[in-house]
Amino acid sequence: MFSFQHAGPVEWIVVGLGNPGPKYDWTRHNVGFLVIDELADRANIPVQRVKYKALTNTTKLGGKSVLLMKPVTYMNLSGEAVGQAARFYKVPPERVLVISDDVSLPQGKLRIRRSGSAGGHNGLKNIIAHLGTDQFPRVKVGVGNKPRPDSDMAAWVLGKFTGPDKEAMEAAVKKAADAVTCLIEQGADKAMAQFNG
Repeated sequence: MFSFQHAGPVEWIVVGLGNPGPKYDWTRHNVGFLVIDELADRANIPVQRVKYKALTNTTKLGGKSVLLMKPVTYMNLSGEAVGQAARFYKVPPERVLVISDDVSLPQGKLRIRRSGSAGGHNGLKNIIAHLGTDQFPRVKVGVGNKPRPDSDMAAWVLGKFTGPDKEAMEAAVKKAADAVTCLIEQGADKAMAQFNG
């Protein structure tokens, strides 16, 4: 049984990046979706209303009314969904929190940033293009880099977590959900001090 608490006017947008469809479940590129699922589980709500080219629902997080989003546009067009929702709710970029995978971080490490470049991540690049700024906070979840320099990056990020890797990521996803809540409740400085390894 799901409990729908009335969240009030949306103050924050929390968007997890990933690709829709079962074949992408538990892939490195879908860590953002996993964190949204964890936040939704904690709030006991489904994230399944299709709005703004995304699966969405609203909840309270850190005392604020938050729209949780999983864009269904595929990773490289994530900004279409984020831009639509931000314009509709008149949420400024500094309250659009994006959760993404990061190949430059060791697996399971978190890095919270107040703003910054896309760092080669196409989902972030598209969000920057649609918001017209890179001044939005993000929680990056390390998925580790490809094992060999000559191996294919796309194959790496679309590869699935298995065995001990999956267990490590389950813990990282919970920690990332804690970091999202902390950032909304106490601000970026507190969250960075607590969660940046």
